[in-house]
This record gives sequence, structure tokens and C-alpha cells, in this order.
Amino acid sequence: MATRKKSHSRNVELKNHALGNAATEYPQTYSPKVLESFDNKHPKNDAWTTFVCTEFTSLCPKTGQPDFARIYINYIADKKMVESKSLKLYLFSFRNHGDFHEDCVQKICNDLGKLMNPRYIEVIGEFTPRGGIAIYPFASHASTSEKYQTLKEIRFMEYAPGKYTMPLSRVY
Repeated sequence: MATRKKSHSRNVELKNHALGNAATEYPQTYSPKVLESFDNKHPKNDAWTTFVCTEFTSLCPKTGQPDFARIYINYIADKKMVESKSLKLYLFSFRNHGDFHEDCVQKICNDLGKLMNPRYIEVIGEFTPRGGIAIYPFASHASTSEKYQTLKEIRFMEYAPGKYTMPLSRVY
């Protein structure tokens, strides 16, 4: 089993891939099993974590042509957080996967929700236009807490392309 040494001398086990000098194995098909989590060291605090994948690709299920997007993942962790290299490998696994834009975004939201069980998560796709049409799907999930259910409702009702893909300090 590979381990990744943190600067504060704590080791985190990584089950599915090695970091550092070992060769990285890239999945050739959609693969949620590569996702890994680690313990949130501050589970009593609410904090946003945002990932931006600037080079997401998938395949159109109708034409087999590549689709390109920028994927934004915003979440508030509870007990678990997603490990970033495993997330990169997971997102890369869509490269040869044929699914509609909306389905890719919903799968990412569902898979990360299942992995971490966050207080709140949203996934936004900004897909490059094809045939003159750009598609920006939005998917979200919240814990059963009233606070996060309210957050989900507000962000869903106020969703507009670009609104939640910029730093949150410029949103409100």
C-alpha cells in the first residue's frame, strides 16, 4: 500500500494509486472506484472546498465525438474529504466515457456524495459549445440538516451560469 507523507509527518494511506516516483495508472473507462477520501481534521467547522478541472473531457453518446468542459466542484465537508489525485484520476476516467453533459455532472455529484457524505456539494459543468449551443449543467446534494437543505434550495433557485464558478467572495 502506498503512503503519502504530509509535511506535518502524518501518513495518509492511499489504496488505489501511488504518488511520487511510482508510475500512475490512468483508468481507461469511467471508474468511481479510484476515488479516495481522508478524514477532515476540522469537522466542526464549515469551510468551502473548491476544485476546478479545466480540461475535462467525455464522449458524446450519439456521435462519439469528444466534449470538453471546465468542471467546478464546491463542497462543505463533514467527516471526509476527497483526495485530490484520486479526484484527478476519476475525472480523467470520463475521457472515453460516453454520456450526456447533464449525466456526467450528475454522476460526479452522486459519486462524490457517496464517497464523502458532505454537508453540501454542487458540481457545475461549463461545456464548450458544439453546434452553437453551450450547456452548463448544475447538480447538488445536501445533508438532511435544515441549514444545508436551505443552502441547496437557495443556490439551486439562484443558479445562473458563471455565478458559482467564480470565487464566492464576488458572488454575494
